[in-house]
Amino acid sequence: MGKESSKLTSYVLLILLIVIWGVSWPIYKNGVSFMPPLLFAGIRAFIGGILLFFIAWKSRYILQFRKNWHYYAISATLNIVLYLGIQTVGLIYLPGGLFSVLVYFQPVLLGILAWLFLGEGMTITKIIGLIIGFIGILLVSIEGLTIHLSIIGVSLALATALVWASGVVYVKKNKEKVDPYWMVVMQLVIGGAFLLTAGFIVEDVQLISWNGELISSIIWGSTAGMAIAQFLYYKLINEGEASKIGAFTFIVPIISVIISSIFLDENITVNLFFGMLLVGTSIYLVNYQRKRITT
Repeated sequence: MGKESSKLTSYVLLILLIVIWGVSWPIYKNGVSFMPPLLFAGIRAFIGGILLFFIAWKSRYILQFRKNWHYYAISATLNIVLYLGIQTVGLIYLPGGLFSVLVYFQPVLLGILAWLFLGEGMTITKIIGLIIGFIGILLVSIEGLTIHLSIIGVSLALATALVWASGVVYVKKNKEKVDPYWMVVMQLVIGGAFLLTAGFIVEDVQLISWNGELISSIIWGSTAGMAIAQFLYYKLINEGEASKIGAFTFIVPIISVIISSIFLDENITVNLFFGMLLVGTSIYLVNYQRKRITT
């Protein structure tokens, strides 16, 4: 009974995570139009990290910052500074729905990196999944290049996926050395502070247009989008649920595209639709075999 209850809880948390991710893309796309990208990314991460920091304060003895600072710094660089920074800049060049489809090629890249650095198997099922995913990415990329004319946007989206996959592999590889909760907290605080500082240096603060939409985007991004989503994601990974996340995250860009089409008037084109289906199929195939191995 306890095992079934734990399994149900994991599925509930996974569904919650997928919904948060799916809703977040169009919200971020809208918010970044009112604030320069580095400042927008930094303020979300930093506030989210501070919120989690206060929640975790009672267990601060586990932090061991002097001993583990380099783990926190590397994780912050991969999972916040590069991932969030590239992602937020990239949203300027592509519609949120299209960008999210490209970014959620991440589980396929994660399969490759896990094979290379974590010793996970590379099977025929995974290889087929990777090929299908590559075809899907080509379809989606052609859409972005021919209609939106943004090689930069497509490149930034794929770079976001690669950095994200690298960050996940790094966290999984070091989860026995550093408390996973504090890893999430410190990567948000350190990464958010860095992005904010960089934003103040290279971006024009006067371009910020404070209004209800921006404030709402920041509130959502710092609480649900950053603090809650990061906590859920790494909680599921560290409890052995990474395969489920990989198998089901193809739903995220679907939610994102639908919401973007409703609220931001972005078109769902034929290439984007079929590319999205192929990417989803790819992610499922790559992770389906991984799930079988781990059970």
